[in-house]
Amino acid sequence: MGSRDNQRRKASHNMNNSNNNDGKKDDKKDEKKDDKKDDKKDGKKDDKKDDKKEEPKEVWIMDPATDLYYFWLYTISVFVFYNLNFLVARSCFNELQSTYLTLWMVLDYSSDLMYCADIFVRARTGFLEQGLLVKDAKVLKEAYMKTRQFKLDILSVVPTDIVFLKIGINNPEWRFNRLLRLARLFEFFDRTETRTNFPNIFRIANLVLYIIIIIHWNACLYFAISKVLGCGSDTWVYPDIKKPVNAALFRQYIYCFWWSTLTLTTIGETPPPVRDIEYFFVVADFLTGVLIFATIVGNVGAMISNMSAARVEFQAKIDSIKQYMQFRKVTKDLELRVVKWFDYLWTEGKNCDEKQVLKNLPDKLKAEIAINVHLETLRKVRIFQDCEAGLLVELVLKLQPQVFSPGDYICKKGDIGREMYIIKGGKLAVVADDGITQFVVLSDGAYFGEISILGIKGSKAGNRRTANIRSVGYSDLFALSKDDLMEVLIEYPDAKYALEEKGRSILMKDNLIDESLMAAVDAKDLENKVNQIEHCVDVMTNKFKKLESHYESFQRKLKQRLCNLSNEVRILRDDD
Repeated sequence: MGSRDNQRRKASHNMNNSNNNDGKKDDKKDEKKDDKKDDKKDGKKDDKKDDKKEEPKEVWIMDPATDLYYFWLYTISVFVFYNLNFLVARSCFNELQSTYLTLWMVLDYSSDLMYCADIFVRARTGFLEQGLLVKDAKVLKEAYMKTRQFKLDILSVVPTDIVFLKIGINNPEWRFNRLLRLARLFEFFDRTETRTNFPNIFRIANLVLYIIIIIHWNACLYFAISKVLGCGSDTWVYPDIKKPVNAALFRQYIYCFWWSTLTLTTIGETPPPVRDIEYFFVVADFLTGVLIFATIVGNVGAMISNMSAARVEFQAKIDSIKQYMQFRKVTKDLELRVVKWFDYLWTEGKNCDEKQVLKNLPDKLKAEIAINVHLETLRKVRIFQDCEAGLLVELVLKLQPQVFSPGDYICKKGDIGREMYIIKGGKLAVVADDGITQFVVLSDGAYFGEISILGIKGSKAGNRRTANIRSVGYSDLFALSKDDLMEVLIEYPDAKYALEEKGRSILMKDNLIDESLMAAVDAKDLENKVNQIEHCVDVMTNKFKKLESHYESFQRKLKQRLCNLSNEVRILRDDD
């Protein structure tokens, strides 16, 4: 009985332990599930935070290379120009200020709003860093705030108008700080000069504008001094404004402008000064006038020289050719043809050398310009229609423009074909040997000579011209030389093979190929093959000599080792 009770107690104890273990296991499972749920929730929260961090807010950035930036410059320049001209005029001519007061208030505070907007635009205007446009608003803002222009921009919008509450609204001279934004006007002028197709005319107009503004400011200062000294108090100042003739606003301004123009340009006589301050003002005007006159003469002279530089250079070429022809006693008929050819070049604007004009551009831009101008013309040639783009780009850069006069032979029958031609403009005639009978007329887009520059084996004509081609009038052609083509095809061996096959098929179609000549061995090819074989033989000979020297060296070393071993064996035998 006792043993049975003990067994029962042990069994119940084991059952309790197993229940406790099961409960612990369940608790652990629940804890693991809760931990996984918490981890998933935390993971989702972290992912959401990361997504929020990875998605920065897009901000508006002004790209200075766009038309929008140029339009903004134009807009802000209008208001800067308004302040430059009208602030001084309103400050000196009181009637102008009081008569149109409402208009001035609207324009003044509109310009202030535009100035504030311009500060925002400057803070968001991108700049290039390592060739890329910076679009980080914080970086742009910090960079702008470090510049000197930022300080000037802030000073230009300081509300100095607040003094109007005390001294009155008819004192626009307190707004002169708005002139600190002049840099925007100059920037607009610089960009316009870069964009315009008539830069010399724009420079002259810009220079005249600067002179007019200086004369305008000087006229306003003259009237202001006259008011301080008393109008009509002497012969130098503005006449008495109490007279009706002199009281009109337009008369006041036009008289002052006339006086300022005469004084600064020193081309007329004005009443001499009387007071010391008048003498000082006139001396300052004379010095300013000398600078203006020197600026006008220098700039206008330089602009006229630039405008006629092309004509001067072209005329120098004509003069040198004329002198050469006279020295060599060239016939008058040929001399006249040469002069007419030059006249045609100048009249049609074909006097510029494309390579000379484009030499300052990088190769990439040169290629893009050449592709834009010549690629469609090159694609018209049959043998180049299916070529890869890289080959066409290389060939486009090799095209040379040529101009032929009426009656000039582009090629004659039997000539060696060293280039092919593509007609850009004009008409060419395929003529008989007499040069008069015309078989066919070639016009824009036609081409000839493409087969001769490939040097296809088996061609009945070889690399000789098979027709006489003559220019009917003035003709513009593009020429592609054989040397340039072969230079390009070195880098494109597959394209070279394809072009030769295409040319061969064209010749076979026109029955211009001799199969016996194709099978015949070309002496030049044979010579090239012999040269290649000789080169290979030389290489093999050098390698054999090296192997022979290595073999002899190895034999010597092996004999030396055998001798050493035999000596060691003898020594061992003697010891035994």
